Amino acid sequence: MQVFHHVASLREALAGARRNGKTIGFVPTMGNLHDAHIELVRLARQHCDVVVVSIFVNRLQFGLNEDWDTYPRTMEQDMARLRAVDCDFLFHPEESEIYPNGMDEQTRVVCPAMTDVLCGASRPGHFEGVTTVVAKLFNIVQPDQAVFGIKDFQQLAVIRRMVEDLCIPVEIVAAPVHRESDGLAMSSRNSYITPEERPRVAVLNRSLNWVRESIEQGRRDFAELEAEAKARIEDSGFQVDYFSIRNSRNLEPAAHDDREITVLGAMYTTAARLIDNVSLEL
Repeated sequence: MQVFHHVASLREALAGARRNGKTIGFVPTMGNLHDAHIELVRLARQHCDVVVVSIFVNRLQFGLNEDWDTYPRTMEQDMARLRAVDCDFLFHPEESEIYPNGMDEQTRVVCPAMTDVLCGASRPGHFEGVTTVVAKLFNIVQPDQAVFGIKDFQQLAVIRRMVEDLCIPVEIVAAPVHRESDGLAMSSRNSYITPEERPRVAVLNRSLNWVRESIEQGRRDFAELEAEAKARIEDSGFQVDYFSIRNSRNLEPAAHDDREITVLGAMYTTAARLIDNVSLEL
């Protein structure tokens, strides 16, 4: 695995791969890699000749009082995991390489669709930080395919919209949610969950699946389903950020005749904010 800290040297290496007719797959991450990240890399490997992974903890997508300073940084372990799955190129830039003129002067990429609801309502400015850095990384790597996890369903939808709107020539590949044995979606922030809370956090996934099964069985009282699911989570001792039944394509509140529906939820533990979702087709 070759490691790059600078845009120019990574571009030079990738240009050589392209001249040799190689397709390029890209997995952008913030590090602290777990099994779900590794599945993204494996999926990129299945589809492309060359796999690039980036590790960059993007301060622009963290809000005030969020965990940028304490976000887990585990570079040595991350590199070992990437080598074990034959990652070709690791891009690990300093902040000054990504934001050479400083973040206050940075040109921003704003996707007005689908960013002021759900996670966007709870984390103002978050998706602007995501779309800005992902657009920059796409310009740097110029991949044929980029792989993102479905766990961050809203992020995936926003990035797809950005790619379409900006005519970026990259195929976005969605990877299934990778879960712990009890159904908890794998996340770098799971390390914040306390041992006392850990046996109870699966209530989020169980509530999502209960709503999915209820809709499949014919229920269409979406507001009541949302309220009942919130009560289940609160009864387990957690604060609900949101629990919402949405149209899978545009993230509008689901209508009774929608064919593709995604149920999304977010809740707070003592020190973590956990998100998850399930989708269904009718």
